Amino acid sequence: MNILLAGATGAMGKVVTEVVENKEQYHIAAGFGEGESKADYPVYADIIEINPENIDVIIDFSVAETLESILNYGTSNKIPIVIAATGHNEEQIEKIKLASEQIPVLWSGNMSLGINIMTEVVKELAAKLAKYDIEIIEKHHHFKKDAPSGTAKMLYNAVNEGRNGNTHPVYDRHDIKEQRESTEVGIHTVRAGSIVGEHSVIFAGLDEILEVKHQAGSKKIFAIGSLQAADFIVNAQPGLYSMKDIF
Repeated sequence: MNILLAGATGAMGKVVTEVVENKEQYHIAAGFGEGESKADYPVYADIIEINPENIDVIIDFSVAETLESILNYGTSNKIPIVIAATGHNEEQIEKIKLASEQIPVLWSGNMSLGINIMTEVVKELAAKLAKYDIEIIEKHHHFKKDAPSGTAKMLYNAVNEGRNGNTHPVYDRHDIKEQRESTEVGIHTVRAGSIVGEHSVIFAGLDEILEVKHQAGSKKIFAIGSLQAADFIVNAQPGLYSMKDIF
C-alpha cells in the first residue's frame, strides 16, 4: 500500500514513519508538511506537487488548516483519505461530508481502537445510568493546540446519544454561580508536560462513582490505528466512515 502522509514533519507523522518502517505491507511514497524532514521519502510543502499515480491512500495527521487542500487532492484524483487530524470547525466538517460523496473518507477524532470501544461503552452507561451526573476530563501534552480534544468531543457525542440528545456541554464553570443542572456534561481540559493522551468519563450517582478511563502509553497506538483504517478504506466505496466501521 502506497501512502501519502499528510503532516509528515509533525510528531505523529514521525511516529507513523517509524511504525511503517517495520511493516512490509506499507510504503510511504511521499509526505506533505512544513519544515525539514529526515525521512527517506520525499516530503513536499505543497500537496499538488505529489504525483497521484504513486498513491493508494492518504493518511492525514496534519493540522485543520490544510484540510481543504487534502480533500481537493483526494477528490480530484479519486484517492481514499483517512482523516486523523483534529480541531476542524463546522464548515470544515461539512466539506469532509461533501468529499465523502465522491471518495471513501474515514474520519475519527481518535485512531485508538480502545477509545472507539470506549465510546460504545459510555453511550450504554449514559442510557442505563440515566440519573447520574456525567463529567469528561481530557489530558494532553502542552504542545496540543486544540481544546477540548477531538476525543473528548467524541465521548460527549456518545453520552449525549445515550441520553437521547437531552444533554448540553459545559466547558467552563468559573462564571457560573448556580447549582449544576442535571442535563449538563462538564468537559475539562488539561495541557501539561508530555502526557500522550488520557480521557475519563465519570458517572456520579448517589454515594457511588463509576469512572471509565483510557490512557495512551505512546503515540504508536494512533499510528497503528491509522494503518488499520487505511486497510479498510483503500477498497471501500465512497462514503463517510468511522473507526467503528473497521471492527
